[in-house]
Amino acid sequence: MTAIVYDTDTLDPLLAALLEATGDMTEFMQDAGELLLSATKDRVLAGEQPDGAQFAPRSPATLTRYAKLGLSFGAPLNVSGNMRQNLHYEAGTDSVEFGSNAIQSAVMQFGASKGEFGQAANGSSLPWGDIPARPFVGISDEDQSNLALELEEHLERIAQSRG
Repeated sequence: MTAIVYDTDTLDPLLAALLEATGDMTEFMQDAGELLLSATKDRVLAGEQPDGAQFAPRSPATLTRYAKLGLSFGAPLNVSGNMRQNLHYEAGTDSVEFGSNAIQSAVMQFGASKGEFGQAANGSSLPWGDIPARPFVGISDEDQSNLALELEEHLERIAQSRG
């Protein structure tokens, strides 16, 4: 499994405060997972990476192949909806794991070179051409701000409950 770990100056102190106050951040991690799930689905649908850049466009060869197969030309990662439908998270007491179990997700996130995975039975390269990275899993600046606000709300509720 490939992991992307985020440490931020903004979120780390708030996470430390929440952990100190509760000893179990599962509730926040579930909220964080839902936030990341929603934001990532919206970005994939819009064809946008976490840094705000658009996904790399499809090559002319890919567009020609899609036309022959009768596939639509929506934004990259949106032909079948599989990338969005297979996004998921798992919340723990001090972390949230977020990603996609779609078979093509690692190739979309990191890219792949022509022939990187060997050859098909007919001898053609797998993949049949270079696939540029189209990062879709990650935390945008807006996600980070929303996570910080969510953390602050959790801390405020804890403070209010303790009187």
